[in-house]
Formats: sequence, structure tokens, C-alpha cells
Amino acid sequence: AKDKYGDNVPIYEHPNIRSHEACFKSSSLAVELAQKYSSRLHVLHISTAQELDLFRNDIELKDKKITAEVCVHHLSFADSDYKDRGAFIKWNPAVKTKDDQQALWDALNNNKLDIIATDHAPHTIEEKNNLYFSCPSGAPMVQHALPVMLEHTLNNKISIERVVEKMSHAPAICFKVKQRGFIREGYYADLVVAKQSPYKVTKQNLLYACGWSPLEGKELSFQVTHTIINGHLAYKNGTIIDTKNGKELGFNN
Repeated sequence: AKDKYGDNVPIYEHPNIRSHEACFKSSSLAVELAQKYSSRLHVLHISTAQELDLFRNDIELKDKKITAEVCVHHLSFADSDYKDRGAFIKWNPAVKTKDDQQALWDALNNNKLDIIATDHAPHTIEEKNNLYFSCPSGAPMVQHALPVMLEHTLNNKISIERVVEKMSHAPAICFKVKQRGFIREGYYADLVVAKQSPYKVTKQNLLYACGWSPLEGKELSFQVTHTIINGHLAYKNGTIIDTKNGKELGFNN
């Protein structure tokens, strides 16, 4: 690509540069080493169909030594979106094909993929407007991760119950986090309230300090109204309540 385009490589070349082969070679090597040395391994950001055969769904999550996650954006964007979204959907690993995306959905629903993640990376808009080799990979996604996944429940890609499982229960089980990830007596109250209320993502309703989102212009059906951290209200109807509510996590290992 550099020989062909020089420094001005089009963003749509990104999935050819950060290729299917590169993804599989890196993931398969990590899994091979983990199996050889009986190590605990969690593989981030699966983006290709080929990688999915590296993972199991015939045992419970609590018993897995090798686990894997998928990001919201790999479930929501495909290489056909580079034309309109350009560098704003430049991630590592790269967003791949519609076929890869469908395979990720299938693996998420059949438990080969254990967790849904965000890979939140709030680069400045000035950085993202650079030419390919100077443009960092990554995008802000935390604010819209849950609304986007709830949107997918409306097109029957996933159930609400499975969204809760993969974004809350499974991370707590996978990393043995104490007293979190479930609504249970004695657990910390980490809660999100969302309502079905359609809106368009615009710069005016972004909460990211970087001031942009790859979702700008998209219509979403759900919005978060309240966020509660450790039993304390941290966000309400567009307002961040700036108090110190954090608490050290505990782990059962």
C-alpha cells in the first residue's frame, strides 16, 4: 500500500494491512503457548471468523482457561463503512467484512466469545484527521456501548438477557471479581438505567472530552438515564455528578 499510495494510504486499506492472516497468526500463537504451558489467557478484540475455531463453548465460562472477547464496533461496523466513516472507524484490529461480522455474532450467541468490550480510545479529532501512518487507531465508545448493543436487540441479533450476560455477568465470572456483575443481596450496586427513547447521536449530546464519535449521525433507540456506582448516583439525565464514588475491586483468586 505504501508503494502504491506513498504516505497517503486510503483508510479502506486498513483491513488489508491489519489483515485476517495477521489476526489469526497472533491469536493462534497466543493460544498455542497458553495450551502448551497450561496458562490462563484472555484474548482481546477478536475480529475474524477464522480465529473463532481457537475457542471452546463446550464447558462453562468459570472452567475455561482460555477466554475471548469481541468489541462493540466489530459487531456494528464492517469494511463497507470505511467509505463514509473513514479514519473514525480505524481500529486495531481492523473492522473486517460482513461475513466476519456475522461469524462474530454467531460465536457470541453460542458462547465461543465470552465478553463484549469497548476498547475505548478517545484520540483527538486532530489526531484522527492525520494521514494514515500518523492517524492513531481507536475511537471513543464507552458512552454508546450499551445503547448500541440494545439497538442490536431490536434487529434480533442478540437478546437483552444475553447483552446483560456478556457485558456484566461474564466479566465478573471471567476475572473472578468479588461481589460485582450481578444484582444480588450483599453485592455492590453498580447499575445502569436505560429507556427506549429514540435520538440521533450528535456533537451536542456527546459526553466525550475528545468531542467526536464514530456514531455521529446515527439514530439510536435507547439512552442511559442513570448510572449508579457502588450505590451512589454518578449520572442522571445528561448530567455527570462529580463525586468520588470509586472503590477498589476485589478478586477471588
